[in-house]
Amino acid sequence: MSNETNSVLNSVQAAFAPISDALKNLQNVEVPEAARDFVKRAAGTAKDRAADLHNGSEKVTAAIEAAANNSVSEAAKISRSIQQAIYQDAQAFFNGIDKLASAKSITEAFQIQSDLARAHGETLVARAKSTSEYVGKLVTEGAKSAQENFSKVAASYNKAA
Repeated sequence: MSNETNSVLNSVQAAFAPISDALKNLQNVEVPEAARDFVKRAAGTAKDRAADLHNGSEKVTAAIEAAANNSVSEAAKISRSIQQAIYQDAQAFFNGIDKLASAKSITEAFQIQSDLARAHGETLVARAKSTSEYVGKLVTEGAKSAQENFSKVAASYNKAA
């Protein structure tokens, strides 16, 4: 049995001998300097492009972060303004009830109610005007910020290309 195993092993070795010899010869082949320089330049260029891409992605992330922070800050301001308006409306309502309770006649109560309604209407108009100015300012600033961030990112990618 040992003879048969050795015979098979010798046959396999003989069959693969040309491949083994080619691999041994391949190990001794010298790579030309031009090929090595080409690989070095290609790797350097790829490294530079990767760095440019990384810098561009950092700029995009910073722009997104700034926009998100600004959005959260503005949402908090809006929430505070709404809370303040609700509080002011509640105070005005209770002050109106106090004034109505002090009325000595229906005519006086009607006049107090008319004055309160007019004051409330003026307050609503002032809030609407203030809100429209605020939203206009936000839209203008948001568009300007988006345009600036887009310009920075585009410049970064144009430079990388």
